[in-house]
Amino acid sequence: MSDHTSIAPLAARQALMTEPTLGAGNFLDHAIAVNPNRAVPYAYTHRVDHRGAVELRGHSLLDMAALRDHHAKWYWANGVRPGDPVGVVVREGLEPLVHFLALAALGAVPALVNDAMPHEVMVRYLNHVGVVGVVADDPTRLAAAYRETPHRRPRFIAMAAELHAFDAASAELPAVYPYEHAADDVVALIHSSGTTGTPKSTKLAHRQFWEGKQPRMVRFPAENDDRLMSLMPHTHAGGLSYFLTATLLGLPTVVMSDWRRTVVEPVMEAFRPTMVASFPRTFVELATGELPVEGAAKVHSWFNTGDSAHYGHIRRLVQLGERPAGLVRPWLLPTEKEEQPPLPGSQFIDGLGSSEMGMALFGQMTTPESGRDDRCVGKPLEVVDKAAVLDEDGEEVPDGTVGLLGVITPSRTPGYWNDDRLTSTFERNGYWLTGDVARRDAEGRFYHLDRTVDVIDTVGGPAYSLPIEEVLLADCAALVQDCSVIGVPAGQGGGQLPLAVVRLQADAAASTAEEVQEAANKALIDAGLTPLAAVSIARAPEDFPLGPTGKVLKRELRTRFATFLTGR
Repeated sequence: MSDHTSIAPLAARQALMTEPTLGAGNFLDHAIAVNPNRAVPYAYTHRVDHRGAVELRGHSLLDMAALRDHHAKWYWANGVRPGDPVGVVVREGLEPLVHFLALAALGAVPALVNDAMPHEVMVRYLNHVGVVGVVADDPTRLAAAYRETPHRRPRFIAMAAELHAFDAASAELPAVYPYEHAADDVVALIHSSGTTGTPKSTKLAHRQFWEGKQPRMVRFPAENDDRLMSLMPHTHAGGLSYFLTATLLGLPTVVMSDWRRTVVEPVMEAFRPTMVASFPRTFVELATGELPVEGAAKVHSWFNTGDSAHYGHIRRLVQLGERPAGLVRPWLLPTEKEEQPPLPGSQFIDGLGSSEMGMALFGQMTTPESGRDDRCVGKPLEVVDKAAVLDEDGEEVPDGTVGLLGVITPSRTPGYWNDDRLTSTFERNGYWLTGDVARRDAEGRFYHLDRTVDVIDTVGGPAYSLPIEEVLLADCAALVQDCSVIGVPAGQGGGQLPLAVVRLQADAAASTAEEVQEAANKALIDAGLTPLAAVSIARAPEDFPLGPTGKVLKRELRTRFATFLTGR
């Protein structure tokens, strides 16, 4: 990597904060316009060479524009026009982002699809979106599926390699290029994880998806030698959000194509990030077993979004790395730094957000010095006009009362593609319902207790799976490496009871379900929570099913264990 910084000067970043035409559809062009370091590599890909060594390849802002324009010429030649939805099913990493940039520059609407999505679900999803074409690394099965339903076949189903082989030298771009987006133009479709059912298609709009990220231009990064490792799936709003931010900042970023620790740790050692952004899945792996001390030696901040992370894992990660003097809270660029040595350990910023929220709208920081505060996601960020805990009618409930989490914010999605009815079910009394169950304390801090679909309805009242998981991971850490708690039928008139599917620590591999349940229930009773009715040990990967983004598929577990307690 070059010693010459790629980071945009502070004045340039400040100008971006108030630029009225900036949005998710044109952020690359704005970055090129204001950053004098536009030719310095900032976006890095990774691979392993023939000797087994990690090789990093950097791309500058100008390189990214050249890649975008090449892809855009192919799409334009194949008839893609403004407003057309196009399916993109390519391997995670930088490639889906290049397709996004190309399609957005044409005014088209990329429907980014995680290539780990089950094939039959993928076809249903693409049909729902109504894509005019699909580009895929391997379109063989997609093409075969459409032979059975030719009336649904998009205009083109192309192999991604065709784009790379395309001779763009003599190809044309539209007269107006890049496309000039209106504030409410849809610039991408992002599918949900599918953890609760068929993936939903969330619309991201040009200005909406930029709302709330403006303060990051001056508060992030913290230092001129900061480097970001982005472990988000880059077909997801989280990955796109961090890439947008990194591009505008010129922040050196390695765009990961795999979230597994076996791939991540060697790249960490080669890239030496100071910041790591991920969904919880990779943080679980990094916090398990021997800690990645060498790769994380310079990490000062971990950024989590999507599902909130668990304290049992967070407390191990913050023992790693070092914090520069003056780094005292999240998203802060210190105006002055005292001459003092770095503090040991790092900070973990747990952000509760979703594609529908546009970004993480709540943030809780944990450091080695922090006390434990289970399920606290902190206070709303400044982009949130109002956050509240609501009843079923959308009315606020008193502090301390559990209800539905709702937000009013310009960063929220315009809705779901081709599904106004579904959109309306998430709108209540002016709020957008996030799909979470929460409570707020008297100091205005919010506590995330569960997804609404995962609440366990016992005869004694609702029990919440996330606080139960928190106790298992933090208080039974000698036994439990990871877990997922679900509600299963208890029998006629018995409501539901909690069952935990548990992955064991390597040192506890011989433990039985009964031993884990005994330890867990002692800790749960001490914490005042509902004890487990049963424990199932996940001894193989298929026993702990994960979705395309690495989230545990609780809906599959509920089906699998539907008769576990009743025997029928």
